[in-house]
Amino acid sequence: MTQDRHVDPDVPLAVGEVTRRTGVSASALHFYERKGLIFSTRNSGNQRLYPRHMLRRVSLIIVARRLGIPLSDLATVFAALPQDRAPTDADWQRMSRRWKRQLQERRRVLEQLEHELTGCIGCGCLSMRACVLLNPDDALQHKGPGPVRLQEPPRRRPR
Repeated sequence: MTQDRHVDPDVPLAVGEVTRRTGVSASALHFYERKGLIFSTRNSGNQRLYPRHMLRRVSLIIVARRLGIPLSDLATVFAALPQDRAPTDADWQRMSRRWKRQLQERRRVLEQLEHELTGCIGCGCLSMRACVLLNPDDALQHKGPGPVRLQEPPRRRPR
């Protein structure tokens, strides 16, 4: 027999319930709160209470961390979401479009890195033999320090 349980979306969750539902430790929740990624209120006993919609934010944080996305990038994306209420579908769509653009740029950079790994990484190359061909006489030094080829926009190939 199934029991029909109605969940009131306005009833906040205690720290223990959020940790149970997300698998994230209480100290991690407090850290995310200090970073402005999630937020809580306090009850009369000074215990943290999280709005139910914070479960979705915490889940996105978990996914972002697995993908190596910096929390600062996530904070920028989350800034578009309301803090005083659960986000609407339109709020999530707006946020996801912004995040998608960031992820596309990240993918572009990773693909460029993958391509460059077969040759030279700017002025700190992987192969001294290839460096003579790809960066003769250290010609890239005037472009600045570090992996300058990875910092350049991708070159368009002729068709």
